[in-house]
Amino acid sequence: MKQLIILSGKGGTGKTSVTAAFAHLAAQSGLAGKVILADADVDAANLELVLKPRLLEQQDFKGGKVAVINQDTCSACGDCEAVCRFDAILPPSPFGRGDGGEGYRIDPIACDGCAACVYQCPSESIAMHEQIAGKFYFSESRYGPLYHANLFPGQENSGKLVTLVKQRARLQALDENRELVIVDGPPGIGCPVISAVSGASLALIVAEPTVAGVHDMHRVLQTVKHFGVRAVVCINKADIYPAGADEIEVFCRESGIETVGRIPFDLTVATAMVAGEAVTAFRPESASSVAIAEIWEKIIPSLMESK
Repeated sequence: MKQLIILSGKGGTGKTSVTAAFAHLAAQSGLAGKVILADADVDAANLELVLKPRLLEQQDFKGGKVAVINQDTCSACGDCEAVCRFDAILPPSPFGRGDGGEGYRIDPIACDGCAACVYQCPSESIAMHEQIAGKFYFSESRYGPLYHANLFPGQENSGKLVTLVKQRARLQALDENRELVIVDGPPGIGCPVISAVSGASLALIVAEPTVAGVHDMHRVLQTVKHFGVRAVVCINKADIYPAGADEIEVFCRESGIETVGRIPFDLTVATAMVAGEAVTAFRPESASSVAIAEIWEKIIPSLMESK
């Protein structure tokens, strides 16, 4: 079983459009029925918008803990407020219990879960409680099973949720002898990307020929290299700045990284997204669809044959 992850150094480079197109191309090839899909961009999951899956399972994701004060035993001494470095302890309300209680209260958004207040409280009135940080989903799409998730705004542990999404996809692939897991990865180089890259067989970096795009491509390539995952690069919207696209190819050639194709700027991609379709299914003869199909044909044989 192989894992192909599509990454980008920054958001908006088109990796979800490429992932959706790959899902469609896999369903039209010898990999039909042998692919599992995973959207590891849990902070802004949108692969489901293109694939329109049917939801089969939903569960809460618990990540991180938040302090909770027992008002019945709180003596309102103020020690917790004094020790909190995140200004998460709210002082007693001057309006009494009708406006939030007479004792100290916790702002769950500001609370960092450090538990300093728990150890400082002389009456042992504060405890750490797990909080629901997001939702995990399992759906059936037109191109195969899809695992995806949604991290609530302001919550942490996105890397843990990414790991859950990938683990479930990988386990089903192993149980059902499926050959490929296609992962729509998160942007950037942070904890979610590190979790998503773990165990990958190949990383396809979608870069765009802009100053920011080239800079962030360098960073994500360094991240992938650090974890020993082979990477290849494709250039999206390559014709909007040909000199930038040439710069990317020169850098990749000098670094021993294969450039597997250039995708031209094509309004068909946006039209397909609005229609909720993979661009290769919406208009297979379009310039972008042809370019993506060529990239697919270039990387998949070597990926599936690799050890």
